[in-house]
Amino acid sequence: MTGHAGVPPEIIARLGSICLGLPEVREEPAWTGTRWTIRKKNFAHVVMIDAGWPPAYARAVGSDGPVLVLTFRLPAHRLHARRFTRPPFFRPVWFPDIAGMTLGERVDWDEVADLLTESYCILAPKKLAGLVDRPAP
Repeated sequence: MTGHAGVPPEIIARLGSICLGLPEVREEPAWTGTRWTIRKKNFAHVVMIDAGWPPAYARAVGSDGPVLVLTFRLPAHRLHARRFTRPPFFRPVWFPDIAGMTLGERVDWDEVADLLTESYCILAPKKLAGLVDRPAP
């Protein structure tokens, strides 16, 4: 979108290297930011919040920015864990299984990879999810 801050290309590349390693994933521009999908289901979305835009994300994070955020899906039992109720995590309200995290200077990229892999496996067909190596729960 014109006039709004974009996601830094190096962040898109870093997230893309994680997401595009999963079966049948597509990377595409979203209405804002970039998203990664499995068969038209969005399992990861990165957005830059700046000057309160986009407002739904700014409200979810509780910041007008600038702040870089990533949203993904998790099973309900994981979302109730205490760690997902405090920074760098936040809980958007638009889906019951959605979580988000701010991507600041000290990102644990191994944790991001684990979260995105889990998000993918929630939305991917069982056959594709079965092809993914992932940590034991």
